[in-house]
Amino acid sequence: MSVTTLAAFLASHGRAGDGVRAAAAQTVLALAAGAIELRRAIDTQTSATGFARKQGSLNGDGDAQRGLDLHADEIFLAAARQAPVAIYGSEELPSPVRLAQDAPLALAIDPLDGSSNIDCNLSIGTIFSLLPATGVPGSDPAAAFLQPGSTQLGAGFFVYGPQLTLALTLGDGTHGFVYSPSAGTFIAAQSDFTIVSETKEFAINASNYRHWDEPVRLYIDDCLTGAEGPRRKAFNMRWIASLVAEAWRILVRGGVFLYPGDGRSGYRRGRLRLVYEANPIAMLIEQAGGSATDTVGRILEITPDNLHQRVPLVFGSAEEVSRIARYHTDPGGMADRSPLFGNRSLFRA
Repeated sequence: MSVTTLAAFLASHGRAGDGVRAAAAQTVLALAAGAIELRRAIDTQTSATGFARKQGSLNGDGDAQRGLDLHADEIFLAAARQAPVAIYGSEELPSPVRLAQDAPLALAIDPLDGSSNIDCNLSIGTIFSLLPATGVPGSDPAAAFLQPGSTQLGAGFFVYGPQLTLALTLGDGTHGFVYSPSAGTFIAAQSDFTIVSETKEFAINASNYRHWDEPVRLYIDDCLTGAEGPRRKAFNMRWIASLVAEAWRILVRGGVFLYPGDGRSGYRRGRLRLVYEANPIAMLIEQAGGSATDTVGRILEITPDNLHQRVPLVFGSAEEVSRIARYHTDPGGMADRSPLFGNRSLFRA
């Protein structure tokens, strides 16, 4: 049986359009090579080199860095230097790095998503966004990242889990690839993901229940009441604390993911980063028929004000994402839940 390699898939994409499409394809290949290098480091060096330990340094937005965070950033910055990338913006760096001045692309990247999972041997990943390199040469390179996610030329993420996988969109659907050690390359595993519109599964960190705004608590309460409640069906919950693993699961079998803003200090505007986390995930999800919002508005319509801007994020099966928005805008107008609007679940005081 014939297989399609990532290189063959990207070659077809590059031939289908202008030089920017070819540049995007070339950059994805460079990032894929970096992901393979990082996977080898994860498999063979983590314990020996202390990659799981915090380094005493902070990333571009003030979070503690682990050794593997820094190593991943070094790998992908080197990969970007080998690709047609003009500007490299990373979670691990306070400011973007200017690379090839005449290149057509800006690369926004979270080199290592879910790094708190390193020492627990749980799935971690890399998330990236490809944008047109805008702005005047010599101007502030950060300006290239202050454009809405709808302008993205492509997006993807790698998952370093039981398998090394890649979810990728270049604007023509969302596709899945799996790394084959025997072939030494990524092989197509899913030609076109399609997220089911309805679901019985949600992902949220329930330990933050007491901090959530009322609409989020009401939504989760209604899910937890099961078939006896207004939803009239039993829900399942998942929480991996790895954005890429959650997104891959939703691409495969549907579901909804919630990371809302909440009442804790520093969490009101959400915790996930708009430019290199929410935007690429939103593009991948929308290209697979799903939806992604900041609980109410479409993620891809937000214009960032800085590279490290945070945002609430809800994504997954379109009908469920739309329903969550209605809990925020018009909960009293939802006929199926109005009679139980005042009910309180076991989670509520």
